[in-house]
Amino acid sequence: MPKFENSQIVRHTPRQMFDLVSDVERYPEFLPLCQRLVVRSRKERDEKMLLIADMTVAYKMVRETFTSQVLLKPAEREIDVKYVDGPFRYLENRWMFRDHPDGCEVVFFIDYEFKSRTLGLLMGSMFDFAFRRFSSAFKERADEIYKSNPAASDQPA
Repeated sequence: MPKFENSQIVRHTPRQMFDLVSDVERYPEFLPLCQRLVVRSRKERDEKMLLIADMTVAYKMVRETFTSQVLLKPAEREIDVKYVDGPFRYLENRWMFRDHPDGCEVVFFIDYEFKSRTLGLLMGSMFDFAFRRFSSAFKERADEIYKSNPAASDQPA
C-alpha cells in the first residue's frame, strides 16, 4: 500500500497554488505520466466545486484510465480527491495550501493500491516516481505561470 506525503514551501500565495492545482484540465501539459484528463461533470454547492474527472496515465506500452471525484474547497484552500473507478483498489489524494512567511506551504498526500498485483509490479515504481515528482512539477509550473507576480495578493482569480 504505497503512501506518500510531501510538504514544500513555494514563493507563491496559497490562492495561486490552489488555483493552479484546481485547473485539472491542464495537467497533461506538465504532470509526469498524465497523458489526458477530461472533466466529465462539475457541480457547485456551498462555495465548493465537485468535479468528476477521467485521468489517463501512460508509461511505455501501459496505459490506464481512472475516474476520480475532486472536491475543490477554495475557502479552506484544500482539494480532496477520491477514487471512483479504474485500476486501483483505492486511491486517496489530498492537497492543502497554508500561509507561510515565504509564500505558501503546499502539502501533498496520496495513498493508493492497485487492484492487480501484476499491474502494481509493472506500474508501481513509475507511479511512486511520478507521485514523488508531483509537488515539484506543480512548483515548477507555478514559477513559470506566476514568474512576474510571485507571492502577489491572495485575491481570487
